[in-house]
Amino acid sequence: MQTLGWDQCDVILVTGDAYVDHPSFGAAVIGRVLEDQGFKVGIIAQPDWRSPADVMRLGRPRLFFGVTSGNIDSMLHHYTANKKLRHDDPYSPGGRHGLRPNRAVIVYSNLIRQSYKDVPIVLGGIEASLRRLAHYDYWDDAVRRSILFDAKADLLVYGMGERAVGRIAQLLNTEEGPSTGASASSVEPLRARRQNIELMNVPGTAVIVRDSELPKFGTSEYAELPSFEEVSTSKEAFNQAFVIASSEANPHFGKRLLQKHGDRYLLVNPPAQPLSSEELDAVYSLPYQRKAHPSYKEPVPALETVKYSITSHRGCYGGCSFCTLYFHQGPVIQSRSSQSVVDEIKMLAKDNNFKGIISDIGGPTANMYGTGCKVNGREKFCRKPSCLAPQLCENLKPGQHPSVKLWREALKVPGVKNIFVASGVRYDLALHDRKYLKELIQKHTGGHLKVAPEHCSATVLKQMNKPGIGTFVEFLKIFRRLSRREQYLVPYLISSHPGCRYDDMLELKRFLKKNGLAVEQVQDFIPLPMTASAAMYHTGRNPYTGEELFVERSAAGKLRQRYALEAARGDQWEWIGKPEDGKDSPGRIMKKRKHTKR
Repeated sequence: MQTLGWDQCDVILVTGDAYVDHPSFGAAVIGRVLEDQGFKVGIIAQPDWRSPADVMRLGRPRLFFGVTSGNIDSMLHHYTANKKLRHDDPYSPGGRHGLRPNRAVIVYSNLIRQSYKDVPIVLGGIEASLRRLAHYDYWDDAVRRSILFDAKADLLVYGMGERAVGRIAQLLNTEEGPSTGASASSVEPLRARRQNIELMNVPGTAVIVRDSELPKFGTSEYAELPSFEEVSTSKEAFNQAFVIASSEANPHFGKRLLQKHGDRYLLVNPPAQPLSSEELDAVYSLPYQRKAHPSYKEPVPALETVKYSITSHRGCYGGCSFCTLYFHQGPVIQSRSSQSVVDEIKMLAKDNNFKGIISDIGGPTANMYGTGCKVNGREKFCRKPSCLAPQLCENLKPGQHPSVKLWREALKVPGVKNIFVASGVRYDLALHDRKYLKELIQKHTGGHLKVAPEHCSATVLKQMNKPGIGTFVEFLKIFRRLSRREQYLVPYLISSHPGCRYDDMLELKRFLKKNGLAVEQVQDFIPLPMTASAAMYHTGRNPYTGEELFVERSAAGKLRQRYALEAARGDQWEWIGKPEDGKDSPGRIMKKRKHTKR
């Protein structure tokens, strides 16, 4: 600030991640977007939460504090599915654990409020986004109220926040006057400015209002959810609230949501409109340094995995029940232009450490780049939770030739030897474009390709909103036929998902053995806030159908399900008996046997 001649920042961002100026890190993106709009931005990374001193390091911001836990929910960072403490953190220098608190958004916001009672606080990032409504919290095993109340914040930005945060900054700046003329004492609490209806109506935001203030917003476009008090005591009301919220999550037609919390209302504005290709290109063309802050003496592991990778698009229309993407990035695919991607690769190729390999070009689902609804405008009215399950929508444009074209253009960049696709691929979508599939397997797959069948049981896949296992078997046959060297499929699998019993895991084990598949990763199911699977876990029912489900809740039962597949990992375990549910621990029914190489 001294070097730049700044007396005060306009906006200060507080993040639970180490500061890495790279477009894969949310705080860096928001900081660069605000900077590009002319605002003076400071970033406080991983402040000590034991006292307010660290959040005061850059002084009082002229407009607001922005608070995020980082790229991942802080509770997911810290705890496993069995609620055991993790021992590393890839978003911290040296991968060190313990540099951020539990429920980081709440802790940071309360520290700021202690220090600056009259400065607006705006929440953002995935922790705030997925906890914007009353939600089931796995680690408390209870329904918690909207994070806005516990954080004592003024506004919450959900989803990908560039558009909303920029608009908030512009509106507050208009109230405050020019950057050079406003004094810190002129800042009033945001809660005292209810006359600014425009600020309370920014798409992609949530705010707390009182009953008397609701008429200011109009009355014709609300969808009211059961109250926090209702959803915290009634599982039927919880599922009802989830269904309403999910049906209004599309940015093209979503209504405002209202949910009463005590004597106040949570008002959630409709989602922000997706960025156009030109707007997304602009975000990725900002002057990121692509390095961790020079004050760090140790590398940040999360940067090492993405240093030479490219994000080509956002969004996912897969609609998997356990996935948070629908409520965060949204179902609309937002693709960068091929020229924008090529320009970024040219910049990477100038790095002296670049070895000629682009480790990944992709997004949440790599082969959705450039795809979407083939009926122009239809996506603005469609309420289907998935374009792929239970079968591919007849209105989807499944051709993946934009990806093939992108690869070929990227390989023309001097210094680029090869491009790999390390992001997950939807195999059911890939089957509809054999040209894409052939080029992917033979030219752009390294030693392994990530796919996510998740399970093989028809009943479990139905609850996951995934296609039948026959589609995966077809993909597997084609992969093996087209593969020209030693390559492997890496199947991602989930144990203990609602509806999954121990016998279903044994069925999955037999399926893997029959098809000659080795297990690399088995994920114990974790019910993440605002997902359909979390609603199933909490209520024991499918929120859409009302179907009653078996839910494995005991730690022993979860381990038993996971260890059923551990036996497929190089024959490390041998089963010697089947326990009755909930009675025996896995250790009593398993014995270690000698590892044998397959």
